Amino acid sequence: MKKLSKKTKLIWIKSIHTMVWMVFVTAIVYILYAGIFDNVNILVWICIGLIFLEAIVLLACRWKCPLTLLAQKYSDSSEAGFDIFLPVWLAKYNKMIFSIMFFIGLALVLWRIFG
Repeated sequence: MKKLSKKTKLIWIKSIHTMVWMVFVTAIVYILYAGIFDNVNILVWICIGLIFLEAIVLLACRWKCPLTLLAQKYSDSSEAGFDIFLPVWLAKYNKMIFSIMFFIGLALVLWRIFG
């Protein structure tokens, strides 16, 4: 079996990282949607749990995604987005943008329940 090059391994990591990112973004958007449209259900709580699990993993990895740490083995780049198929500006501000969206969504969900 042929050994994969560093470039090929990085492409695989970037692809997986992008797919995982899409799952988390979908969860965050769904939480926000549920809060706005008063559609709080079991899926919202699963999404909230998933995001809290992600936060625990990021905290354990010093606020870096484990896939970023893995990608660093196959790239000398430290530019935002070297490890994922996203525009550089989005990769750079990813945590800030989606954290804000998550906390707004979470606040709306809690307001729908307790407000």
